[in-house]
Amino acid sequence: MTSAELEALVGLIGRARHIVLGTAADPASRADGERIAAAWGGLVLATVTWPETAASWLRQAQRFAAPEPDVWVVSATPAGWTGMARRLQLSTSWRPERTLVTSALDGFPLPGLRGTRADGTTWETR
Repeated sequence: MTSAELEALVGLIGRARHIVLGTAADPASRADGERIAAAWGGLVLATVTWPETAASWLRQAQRFAAPEPDVWVVSATPAGWTGMARRLQLSTSWRPERTLVTSALDGFPLPGLRGTRADGTTWETR
């Protein structure tokens, strides 16, 4: 994650009172999650990590969605996020409109999802 991307993501989080942070299990995603939490400096209600492949992702999806944060923030790879997002949509109250993702998921095809790019620009799937 670049400094410009991190700054843009913190800007998108803005004045949220609290977030839930989700990461894939790979070292880069987890490290980026830690950087996001430290740079934002606000209350992180939960940090949930999920594997690239799983039987259902149900347990992780429930833990990710349950705290009902102002914003969900995701640092993950497309492979793991695809399964996790599908489970979130099917089994929880999670909303993509309240979710921000890192550049690894740039343009992920889920309406309402927003994110940052490595150069610090932002995007939203419509």
